[in-house]
Amino acid sequence: MTIGKDTIWERFLAPMMGLFIDADELKRYAQSINWEKEANRFRRGDVDTPAYYSNQNFHGIKGGYLNSSAAVSYDAVTQYVLPPNENWVRQALVDGIKVKPRRILDLGCGTGSTTLMLKQAFPQAQVIGLDLSPYMLVRAEDKAQKAGLDVFWRHGNAEKTGYINESFDLITASLLFHETPKDVTQAILRESFRLLTTGGQMLVLDGSQKVLRENDWINHIFEEPYIQDYSAGNLDASMGAASFQGVQTNYVWWVHQLTSGVKPISVENAQSWQNVQEYGEWEVGSGEWGVGTV
Repeated sequence: MTIGKDTIWERFLAPMMGLFIDADELKRYAQSINWEKEANRFRRGDVDTPAYYSNQNFHGIKGGYLNSSAAVSYDAVTQYVLPPNENWVRQALVDGIKVKPRRILDLGCGTGSTTLMLKQAFPQAQVIGLDLSPYMLVRAEDKAQKAGLDVFWRHGNAEKTGYINESFDLITASLLFHETPKDVTQAILRESFRLLTTGGQMLVLDGSQKVLRENDWINHIFEEPYIQDYSAGNLDASMGAASFQGVQTNYVWWVHQLTSGVKPISVENAQSWQNVQEYGEWEVGSGEWGVGTV
């Protein structure tokens, strides 16, 4: 599925954004980094980039997120497309956390904006940001270093992370599912369920599916190949199909939604900790929790 190039975003909004964004500053930042060298530090040979991700443009950027242009411009644009305030919207996810996590995985972390907020909220927790774009991870690491925050950044596919069963107490996904096909969304939810500890929580922050359905014109503003599939769906039902319980969606500033679900306690789940013993445990200083063959 390839979206048309003649979007409202391309014709009108992108040029208007140029009035509010310091293009020269972005250019200086882009030129200050050897992007290929830095991206290669994160790039993993065992990560297969799916076609739905590599063959699409996102946000009017040719090649989507698999280039440095996306990493440079993402934060500058996002601050204006998350009304009323990007930090307030992302903070809603942090405020929705009901567990006391020791290990946190932020899926589709992008440039790490939510990931860093999670680390600030839970400084003693091990926090991992995972993304398919090594270029986005370069930007995320730069932001973490400037903020003095110790976060581990991992190049990976949220559908198959490579982590062992019950590796995390909290899994989050911000602005991810409107950029994935329906079957991929379901695969990510199943993977998240597998990765959560018993009683662990998953939180998904994204655009309001109800608002998007009732205002279909919004779906044609940005170059988002899968947003119509997302708006037609029901994340509560999708999480239920992935075995989450206590699923609940709340509006965030009317145009966004926060969906929460927990992994229920069961005999099967309680016994799954045997997998930890089989594959290994967290070692202080190792950087990652329980990477193994799954």
